[in-house]
Amino acid sequence: MMDHSIWLVAAIFATFFAAGIVKGVTGMGLPTVAMGVLGALISPLAAAGLLIAPSFVTNAWQLLAGPSFGRLARRFWLLTALVVAGTFAGSSFLASGNSLLTTGALGAALVLYAAHALLARQLRVPAKLEPLMSPAIGLATGLLTGATGVFVVPAVPYLQALGLEKDDLVQALGLSFTVSTVALAGALAWHGAFRMDNLAMSALAIIPALAGMWAGQIIRNRVSPTTFRRWFLVCLLMLGAEMIFRAFL
Repeated sequence: MMDHSIWLVAAIFATFFAAGIVKGVTGMGLPTVAMGVLGALISPLAAAGLLIAPSFVTNAWQLLAGPSFGRLARRFWLLTALVVAGTFAGSSFLASGNSLLTTGALGAALVLYAAHALLARQLRVPAKLEPLMSPAIGLATGLLTGATGVFVVPAVPYLQALGLEKDDLVQALGLSFTVSTVALAGALAWHGAFRMDNLAMSALAIIPALAGMWAGQIIRNRVSPTTFRRWFLVCLLMLGAEMIFRAFL
């Protein structure tokens, strides 16, 4: 059971507010920021439990806000099905309670995502390869979700590489994130690692997450999203590197 001291509660709320700002500006990043920061304060397993409610609410909102839910659900049903299967398969790693390994894996996932987003050129996936790649990407994303609680790699770069229209891309990301969140919650419950005291705190974290999203939408109109995203990724890269150093060195 996690000790909800007043300072830890304040840190949790501040983290979800900051993560909400990132999502409000960039359209993604809430679980990545939350897991990255909280994973440095508490165990990645406890952080993943806190992530469930605010992640589900913000991502379901993103998913249902667009007009193409049915079409995208049919197009990506195999990807999302493999996300669920992979999450359950990889969740034993996160649920094992080995904080050094999970912290190191989480740090590696953050570094991989940030480095790719900063340095790699935009990829393009031909339409003819999508039926072959979607299951593989879904399974890889699920395995990493189950192992680290972070569900951006490799689903986000893959969806961006498909050349979707802007609104469809935002909604497709919402679909992937929502399915990943539900799968993570189910996998943690399956392992008996989803504690009710963390669920209550997770529900309360919805408030700062939504407030942060609102603030982020205001910031987006005043600050270049490209500049904001670049510095966000640099901070994420440094945070991930620190977690790897702490875990293995």
